[in-house]
Amino acid sequence: MTPRVREILSWYGAENPGVLTNFARILNHGRIGGSGKLVILPVDQGFEHGPARSFAKNPDGYDPNYHIQLAIESGCNAYAAPLGFIEAVARDYAGDIPLILKINNSDTLVDAKEDPISAVTSSVDDALRLGCSAIGFTIYPGSTERKRMYEEIAVATRKAKDAGLVVVIWSYPRGKDISKNGETAIDVIAYAAHIAAELGANIIKVKPPSAHIEQLEAKKVYEAQGIRVDDMAHRSKHIVDSCFSGRRVVIFSGGPAKSTPELLEEQRGLARGGGFGSIMGRNAFQRSKKDAIQLIHDVMDIYTGQE
Repeated sequence: MTPRVREILSWYGAENPGVLTNFARILNHGRIGGSGKLVILPVDQGFEHGPARSFAKNPDGYDPNYHIQLAIESGCNAYAAPLGFIEAVARDYAGDIPLILKINNSDTLVDAKEDPISAVTSSVDDALRLGCSAIGFTIYPGSTERKRMYEEIAVATRKAKDAGLVVVIWSYPRGKDISKNGETAIDVIAYAAHIAAELGANIIKVKPPSAHIEQLEAKKVYEAQGIRVDDMAHRSKHIVDSCFSGRRVVIFSGGPAKSTPELLEEQRGLARGGGFGSIMGRNAFQRSKKDAIQLIHDVMDIYTGQE
């Protein structure tokens, strides 16, 4: 146990020893274990976007074994996926890497711009049965269905923490009153991250924020208080500050597929602002395994200052 990991665990004083133990397992695992930084491989895209859109670019990705092997070989802190993908690999790779069971999921077969909501597709009991260290859950702040999602994660969080599991919340704002640009606006992302923290998330996942400010009332405050949003480092710092003054672990998604230089430059800004790491799916597994491992290692080196 490194001093940095002990410091991070000290921020979660309300949690029981089981949660802290599983949190330590995630923080201490893999190539950058003990650094206080995290790189997690999430593979829920097959459910969320469809198999061809997710895996045709690298057909090895149709096989659930490919993804957990990639996570293990690259030294990720954890591997996150829905029930089916976890069930397909949990026995063969038991104990090899901390697992995060994504217990709700949505699909793109219905256009639900105004009222997006994910279905609860598995449970805390499934996570325990499969030997997971954590559950994952997506909320859509701004959706007309947000009340139901907040209530669902409140129930799941109580059950998970009683069982000693870490809670990871994907907080993705969208809905009828949020523009497309607004989904990654700095004020909206900061708000979404804060909501996840208030809901009891141990780890918060959000998208990298843009300099756009969506809400008129928020814009007035940002300008009056001189909150800098002109570069990714300052935007990242603001997101981290919005999560209990940096006392909650905030990690950033890789976002849509992009070139390696673009992705790494984005990650540098996020790291300079105090981001705790990356949870990167398509940008990793749609590459060949060799290229994916190199990319993941490059991202790890950025967050740990080894670049």
